[in-house]
Amino acid sequence: MATERIPADLLFGSNIVAMVSPMKPDGSIDDAGVASLVEHLLSTGCDGLVVGGTTGEAPTLGDFEAIELVRLVKKLAQGQVPVIAGVGTYDTAATVRRAQEAEAAGADALLLVTPYYNRPTQAGVVAHCTTVADATALPVMLYDIPGRTGLALTASTIIELAAHPRIQAIKDAKGDLFEAITIMARTGLAYYCGIDELNLPYLASGATGVVSVVGNVVADRNAELIRAVRESNLDVAQKVNRELIPVTDALMRTSSGAIMAKAALAELKIIENATVRLPLVESPAEDLQKLRYALETVAIKA
Repeated sequence: MATERIPADLLFGSNIVAMVSPMKPDGSIDDAGVASLVEHLLSTGCDGLVVGGTTGEAPTLGDFEAIELVRLVKKLAQGQVPVIAGVGTYDTAATVRRAQEAEAAGADALLLVTPYYNRPTQAGVVAHCTTVADATALPVMLYDIPGRTGLALTASTIIELAAHPRIQAIKDAKGDLFEAITIMARTGLAYYCGIDELNLPYLASGATGVVSVVGNVVADRNAELIRAVRESNLDVAQKVNRELIPVTDALMRTSSGAIMAKAALAELKIIENATVRLPLVESPAEDLQKLRYALETVAIKA
């Protein structure tokens, strides 16, 4: 039986963008670039910001940098949208510290990725997630992305975690739509599509919204897609989805989302540099050519 919860739109948003972390050519965080990006995202209909997630190059952000980014984005957002801090690591104690520091820095919610590399059992995952959720008063969005972590959340684990009062949502980058539908029917957990290529089928199946990489560039089009689905206007939703195929393909099916989202934002003059940190490297020429073509074919609001 689903439990009564605060509407997920109020806690997290629905048209959420997994922000890149703008950097200077030397690899340091570009505060001016962060400010420009936040302004762009708010003006194009984004209603939730993930800071320090996969697209934000979380693995190469130092602890201090990650928290300072949360503090900066919270200040720039001025309370207009929730700021969701990516805090997950493979170390429960370190994740607890990050969660508490993010809360102190003003984060409105936490994004908690499944522990990676050390491959705990499902019981270990439950203990990890509940320990982190118990460490702050913030709502938690789980993040299931087995392609990066090497460990998927099972349906029974997700259902068990959904009973925790602060675990309110999940970013599903696993892509098992039937499992998602089943869990939505059995819990009050809010589902967010974390695979841009599958935004429409997830939304049409009852997902609350999206946590989008492509939204760095086309948050306004994602807003149209979400609105069309909520208004049961399938023809419009399909049209918007088809129009987004070139840019989704260019950002998600080439180098990597973080690399290509930064390249796109630099092409649009929203950020100055497409710098990424090693082991990521900037877009190769052939991917950049494909990206430029895609940006020409999709109406982009810069």
